[in-house]
Amino acid sequence: MDERLQVYEEKMQKTLNSLLDEFSTIRAGRANPAILNKLTVDYYGAPTPLPQVATISVPEARILQIQPWDKSLIKAIEKAINTSDIGINPNNDGSIIRLIFPELTEDRRKELAKDIKKKGEAAKVAIRNIRRDANDKIKKMEKDGEFTEDDVKSAEEDIQKLTDKFGGKVDKETEAKTKEIMTV
Repeated sequence: MDERLQVYEEKMQKTLNSLLDEFSTIRAGRANPAILNKLTVDYYGAPTPLPQVATISVPEARILQIQPWDKSLIKAIEKAINTSDIGINPNNDGSIIRLIFPELTEDRRKELAKDIKKKGEAAKVAIRNIRRDANDKIKKMEKDGEFTEDDVKSAEEDIQKLTDKFGGKVDKETEAKTKEIMTV
């Protein structure tokens, strides 16, 4: 593959990585510390990611335990959790905050599965947009005399192979996450 087209493979990989990050924040009835990665806490006037101010552990399958390094942060962490879209009320014992994840209902599982499919489809659209950009660039390079007709055909085939490869990966990850969510 032409090194000038390498940038498009990197963009597709970033799209896939972004999707996987989003999937990691979707809870499947089990405690997953990754859902707290995007939470920020007001730490001495600066918004700081929660994992940078506390230890997050999973003592049991459905319990997350948050132990702040500075006890004065307990209220700020509680506030951050309550204002987030996690939907779980924190239990505070003065030094540790516990999040107890309820079992997911069937309706909630179906709702999450729809959301996962929607995110997967959005990632595939992004990958197809990257393909379109690459094809536009290839045509421009042909017009400018940098590519011959054969080069264009070869490059377009390479881009299509990349699109198919990453589209397949998105489908596989979406299917795996949907299966994880639907497993009781």
